[in-house]
Amino acid sequence: MAAGVSVATNSRTVAHFKHSPFLGPKPTAFGAPTSQVSQSLQKFHGFLRCRRKKPNLTICFVLEDEKLTQLGSGDLREESGKESGGKEISRAAVVAEKVARKKSERFTYLVAAVMSSFGITSMAVMAVYYRFAWQMEGGEVPYTEMFGTFALSVGAAVGMEFWARWAHKALWHASLWHMHESHHKPREGPFELNDVFAIINAAPAIALLSYGFFHKGLVPGLCFGAGLGITVFGMAYMFVHDGLVHRRFPVGPIANVPYFRRVAAAHQLHHSDKFNGVPYGLFLGPKELEEVGGLEELEKEISRRIKVSKNL
Repeated sequence: MAAGVSVATNSRTVAHFKHSPFLGPKPTAFGAPTSQVSQSLQKFHGFLRCRRKKPNLTICFVLEDEKLTQLGSGDLREESGKESGGKEISRAAVVAEKVARKKSERFTYLVAAVMSSFGITSMAVMAVYYRFAWQMEGGEVPYTEMFGTFALSVGAAVGMEFWARWAHKALWHASLWHMHESHHKPREGPFELNDVFAIINAAPAIALLSYGFFHKGLVPGLCFGAGLGITVFGMAYMFVHDGLVHRRFPVGPIANVPYFRRVAAAHQLHHSDKFNGVPYGLFLGPKELEEVGGLEELEKEISRRIKVSKNL
């Protein structure tokens, strides 16, 4: 609180001289005696002392109003509240925009995944049907060729897991890291550079399927089976890895399968780099973690993912 002091001094002397005819003629200095002059001067001084006003001393205290101070601080708080409210609104707008962008990206990838899965699945089923129907036109059933086709389908699907594990460690985290690095960074957009590897793996599958479809015999049947196994692995990899682990699109009841949940948790530990990148495989990832003593961390990650899924 501030205080101010103001001092004002007013001094005014008022003297009125007026000659009255009742007092007789005006006295003159030349004719008046010295004693009369001195008496007159004394009376005059007394008259002046009676008529002189005493100086007025005024003291003013200027006090700062506490209410004004409170109002001022209230305005400041209101302005700061408006600023913080504006910041919260802008932050909420940014979050809403980010959520909308993520939904759009997931929908875009979902459309691509469904179209590719439906297209590949339908083509694979029709290829298998028409291939064996075409081969059995003469009435003979090529049991050896059919057995080789289905056996190599299963073998190729399992073998792709070991191929993916080796390529992931020896190539993707080595010489091809400049491409695979996009998968270990926050994704901007529905796709990433790492998706090129899916196209690279699809090329030999398409070639093997095409050769086996247009040719008869055991070797073409084996090639057809190998291409079919690679295709099946690629589709399973997309749903479990892209959908379940990284949530690029919803996978529905697949997320509730206990083994797939362990697979997803194991691959999440690969991205945390707690065990020097292990596991590099996908479907056999829990087995890799068991070999390096990571089962405890795996169970923690499974529990965390269950809690997150319940809160969604």
